Amino acid sequence: MAVEELQSIIKRCQILEEEDFKEEDFGLLQLAGQRCIDEGHIDQLLEIIQNEKNKVIVKNMGWNLVGPVVRSLLRNEQEDDKRKCHFLLLDLLVKLCNPKELLLGLLELIEEPSGKQISQIILLLLQPLQTVIQKLRNNKAYSVGLALSTLWSQLSLLPVPYSKEQIQADDYGLCQCCKALIEFTKPFVEDVIDNKENSRENEKLKDEILKFCLKSLKCPLLTAQFLEQSEEAGDDPLKCFASEIIGFLSAIGYPFPKMIFNHGRKKKIWNYLEFEEEEDKQLSDSMASLAYLVFVQGISIDQLPMVLSPSYLLQFNMGHIEVLLQRTEESVFSKGLDLLENGLLRIEDSSLLHQYLEIKSFLTVPQGLVKVMTLCPIETLRKKGLAVLQLYINKLDPQGKYTLFRCLLNTSNHSGVEAFIIQNIKNQIDMSLKKTHNKWFTGPQLISLLDLVLFLPEGAETDLLQNSDRIMASLNLLRYLVIKDNEKDNKTGLWTELEKIENNFLKPLHTGLNMSKAHYEAEIKNSQEVQKSKDHCSLNVGREEIPNMPPEMQLKVLHSALFTFDLIESVLARVEELIETKTKSTSEENMG
Repeated sequence: MAVEELQSIIKRCQILEEEDFKEEDFGLLQLAGQRCIDEGHIDQLLEIIQNEKNKVIVKNMGWNLVGPVVRSLLRNEQEDDKRKCHFLLLDLLVKLCNPKELLLGLLELIEEPSGKQISQIILLLLQPLQTVIQKLRNNKAYSVGLALSTLWSQLSLLPVPYSKEQIQADDYGLCQCCKALIEFTKPFVEDVIDNKENSRENEKLKDEILKFCLKSLKCPLLTAQFLEQSEEAGDDPLKCFASEIIGFLSAIGYPFPKMIFNHGRKKKIWNYLEFEEEEDKQLSDSMASLAYLVFVQGISIDQLPMVLSPSYLLQFNMGHIEVLLQRTEESVFSKGLDLLENGLLRIEDSSLLHQYLEIKSFLTVPQGLVKVMTLCPIETLRKKGLAVLQLYINKLDPQGKYTLFRCLLNTSNHSGVEAFIIQNIKNQIDMSLKKTHNKWFTGPQLISLLDLVLFLPEGAETDLLQNSDRIMASLNLLRYLVIKDNEKDNKTGLWTELEKIENNFLKPLHTGLNMSKAHYEAEIKNSQEVQKSKDHCSLNVGREEIPNMPPEMQLKVLHSALFTFDLIESVLARVEELIETKTKSTSEENMG
């Protein structure tokens, strides 16, 4: 019945001229063809398409049958011989139909599915799509751009596999699609290379390929995790995809040094105004991804000029590192850590000039590391952030270290980070006293820095529990200074500032400790009374209420706080004892 209906429509259209075909005829042909496919009459449909008499009809209306054929193939319900007929029919339609109409029809089909069917239809239609575009005589660049944009938009919906197992399983087909997409794009890249005239159309084609490459650097490559360097690179489809994309860029006249060395400069390397708008949205992420792929993964790094100094490479990578660290996805900001570490390891200790800190990113990047150290939920990444920050500190010259310490003490707002910085200050003072004297960690410069360390932010009202790490580090630094620097020598300048330190730090700390201990002792007494009554109640710790905590747990928390206060008090007592001993000894010498 379906075949007879289709033949009837074909017979009626055979006597019409092309311009007389009506929209109604298109719809009827599609419905009849759909029924033929659904009822399994694919052989008869193939005969009708192959019939020379129907050539004009197929050319103008046949593209409507591509959708039913493709959907039937995706259902995967056919026997092998019927499936071969489906593919043969699809190939015939691609060969015979109007390429302009067919292009739009194929792209509509690619946009239809969701989930795992996205990769299935892309893998099915990439070859037909490539064939159709190559048949187009006019506006080829526009067609390539439209196809690549559609394909990328669909690929960007697929989840990016992270582990080796996920990459090998490739459940959503992203890795297969990336490989197939490279093969799809190659002929158009070759067209750009082979066209020696640099026609306007060729420039447009180059521009479309450039856009696709930059989009691919952002998605999926920005979030992609790559297999370890020790494992064979050939087994990593996403790394192979990255390598091919960078290769395309070089082939069309945008080798990576030209891309990343020019990024951020006033003079742009692209020619079209349209791409200026794209730059703000896509380019920063794409360039950061490219820098990571080259410097950390080593893709095409042999293109890099050998004369470039490590500090110069770090300078132009800092902007890319900043972009990566600003992202919240662990797979992205971890690349920022790797890229920074890679750049720092090339540099000698204490050789990175302080003038670099006048560049904004050289201060924002360590602040980004602090965020990773304090906010990242993954312990290994927090530790990596700490290690990279220490590495960064080690590479700076003395004035650079001094400047960075001041910056982080003013901006980190985290007791643990401040304690880490104070420990580094102590290390620098120790080196200055033992080895090479430098003015940044002795005398007036050091005193200015100590003003940020040896004080309580809110005086006696400061939350000592919240700031315990910082306070302990500050006391340990002060104890070290008192032991190592005699009042007579006063190399650090400590002894001339002792009265100010006592007023701003030691006395308020005494008062704060007394107030805090009294508060927590009262809370312990209250908690013990509640325990007797077997009730639950809320507890205030560090100015935050912790509700409905069992009394025995409350007591543990409270005793832990008291232990912290006792620890601070014991170090404070030792510092004051050392100060008294030193000052007494000096006064006796003066009298003698």
